Amino acid sequence: MLTPLGNVEAIFRYPVKSMKGEELNTAEMGWHGVQGDRRLAFRRLADESGFPWLSATKLPTLLLFEPQRPHDGARDAMPTHVRTPDGECLPIFGEQLAAEVERRHGAPVQMTHLRQGIFDETSMSVISLETVAEIARLSGASCDVRRFRPNVAVRLLQSLPFQENNWVGGTLVFGEGDNTGEIAVTMRDVRCSMVNFDPDSGMGDPEVLRAVVRANGNTAGVYGTVTGIGRLSIGQTVYLRAG
Repeated sequence: MLTPLGNVEAIFRYPVKSMKGEELNTAEMGWHGVQGDRRLAFRRLADESGFPWLSATKLPTLLLFEPQRPHDGARDAMPTHVRTPDGECLPIFGEQLAAEVERRHGAPVQMTHLRQGIFDETSMSVISLETVAEIARLSGASCDVRRFRPNVAVRLLQSLPFQENNWVGGTLVFGEGDNTGEIAVTMRDVRCSMVNFDPDSGMGDPEVLRAVVRANGNTAGVYGTVTGIGRLSIGQTVYLRAG
């Protein structure tokens, strides 16, 4: 049985991990998440932790670097350049970009491409606008869903925050018909200091994460694994199939 939850309000893709994302009207969701999402990341060459990827938790200004696609290329084509916070447009695999990030980070890095993506947990993340609004109210910060870097933001039919907690173990179904996408919801999204950083300035506000901890045990939104490929579109009805 399918229970309607709400509608897709926004779709995001992040071509380079922790860099500025792209807001889309539609996106193809394959077995490894949204096409072109987090296929690139800077690897910290001196890191031997098993998770060497450079993120905004270590370099907040990484959020201000903007991947650039060729104007005449396909919508899902890999970005070829990155615009730096200073306005320079540098080749994405070039030595200049790596040197600029290395200068800011203080340690050597290398751009890396993985075909199946570079994710913290699973390949899809979803959050409701009601959850974002409640965290903004509690923290006094701007109500900006981009702080949480989801793939899909949902506007719920019932205006209650943290409903995502109840989705774990179920399946989110996007739209109707032959091209319906499905995500098995595997876990709550445990948050880190990334949510503190304003996506337009890179400035931090620790009250955001503190609000998440107080309100919902340090989780906001959910992670999931694709169990049915399909197209995501703004306005689609989102259903929950209980597990």
